[in-house]
Amino acid sequence: MNRCALITGGSQGLGAAIARAFHQAGYRVGVSDIDGGAAQALADDLDASGESAIGLTLDVRDQVAFEAARDTLIARWGSVEALVNNAVVTIVRPVLDISPDEFDRVLAVNLRGTFIGCQVLGRYFKDRGHGRIVNIASLAGQNGGTATGAHYAASKGGIITLTKVFARDLAPFGITVNAIAPGPLDLPSVRALVPEDKLEGIIAGIPVRHLGRPEFVASTAVHLASSEAAFANGAIWDINGGLLMR
Repeated sequence: MNRCALITGGSQGLGAAIARAFHQAGYRVGVSDIDGGAAQALADDLDASGESAIGLTLDVRDQVAFEAARDTLIARWGSVEALVNNAVVTIVRPVLDISPDEFDRVLAVNLRGTFIGCQVLGRYFKDRGHGRIVNIASLAGQNGGTATGAHYAASKGGIITLTKVFARDLAPFGITVNAIAPGPLDLPSVRALVPEDKLEGIIAGIPVRHLGRPEFVASTAVHLASSEAAFANGAIWDINGGLLMR
């Protein structure tokens, strides 16, 4: 256990699945979330001793806070090898009802947060000559979304573009940057946001006829963060049951 991963938005849902997968793969894990108490609760569940998991309070919109989270992990375990940008705000609202302030709030977490994370850890990885960044995008960023707000879809489309830019510019320094674009996942947050009757219609429209497993998305993130994944760069990994084929 000599590799360390920082997971943003890691206290629940897909983020928690990702944190668990990295820990099970032998990583020391920094579980970060704007809700520091929830992040620490998950870290305690992973390892109550704190030897291989800690919780961090992190508002991804704040560059200084991101740098502090990075430095905390370095001070504790000596290095950071991987970042998973997962922190997200999801709001379902018709496009004509979205206020400019709400639009800005969603993009500030989803897109600005990903940008800051890629920069802060990208600079550190550049100095080290190695690093892995995995961004969590979405099918909504590719097809405009069907059950999410336009601000969510726009932010995820932006993450896909940022992934390609950072991948191109950081590759010469031993850093890879990839994104995972999941379709609808079997998560409490999805079931809470989408009415049951509409969810049934969504599932019926998925070629494999079921929701995705967050654990598989998480294992894909671990795979992309591995040392062996050096030739995967700038890729958008589709995990959507066949909803988008290209």
